[in-house]
Amino acid sequence: MALTLAEASKLSNDILLQGVIETIIKDSPVLQVMPFIEIVGNGLTYNRENGAPTAAFYDVGDTWGESTPTFTQLTATLKILGGDADVDNFLAATRSNIQDLEAAVIQLKAKAASHKFEDTFINGNATTNPKEFDGLDQLTSGAQTVSMGTNGDTLTLAKVDELIDKVRGGKPHILLMSRRSRRSLTTLQRALGSIEMSQDEFGNFVNLYNGVPVAINDWIADDKQVGTSGDCSTIYALQFGEGALCGLTSPGGLQVERVGSLETKDATRTRIKWYASLALFNSVACGRLIGVRE
Repeated sequence: MALTLAEASKLSNDILLQGVIETIIKDSPVLQVMPFIEIVGNGLTYNRENGAPTAAFYDVGDTWGESTPTFTQLTATLKILGGDADVDNFLAATRSNIQDLEAAVIQLKAKAASHKFEDTFINGNATTNPKEFDGLDQLTSGAQTVSMGTNGDTLTLAKVDELIDKVRGGKPHILLMSRRSRRSLTTLQRALGSIEMSQDEFGNFVNLYNGVPVAINDWIADDKQVGTSGDCSTIYALQFGEGALCGLTSPGGLQVERVGSLETKDATRTRIKWYASLALFNSVACGRLIGVRE
């Protein structure tokens, strides 16, 4: 059964782990809603559906045709993400509140891990860097890509609608974009007087477009090259779930390990580590709009 990080943290009695998970997901709309499947081993081989079977009408006595869906077999390998948070023993001894210092250091390391996951979620390329998993730019097929034009163009609501229509089996769960693209979308909505809002579990207000939450990822570049234009961005429409876009993790998920005293320096270490990856089980669960200019 797939669980989000927030749901998984509720099953743990480790207060430190719960705090690290809350830090990681607080500013990440993807990690707030994307479920993770626990897998045993270092990877998962799965079949991605490419084409659906067909059906037809027949007369009595007709010869029936056979049609089966087509699949591509893929393997998603778990990658090691994490970092060490060291607390200097001198500072710990001279500070009035030791727990505050340790909590601050671990919180900063947890944010760094969250930022690295969000960056890889978009830009990861296991071919150029085998240490990381493939992100959306590698997983999204050409058939699921909508373009603003040969050299890009200013965002239009018609193109956003076309992007949403690329995702089948229900509406996307989020529209993921840069801050610049969100401003452009908000301007278009404001001109129509149709801005929708909701709140996430942390009380933050979230824009909606056609009922779909609009989410921000700060690692979606606004300087991508499309044709002759070098100021383009990308918007993603994503559907999450075990049969759609889903995270993969080792048993136990995110881990916080107290390494203890270090030999080479006067400090105490806590390690945050996560064996994780990404799997797209159905190509129509993800779409992207490229060439978005300001």
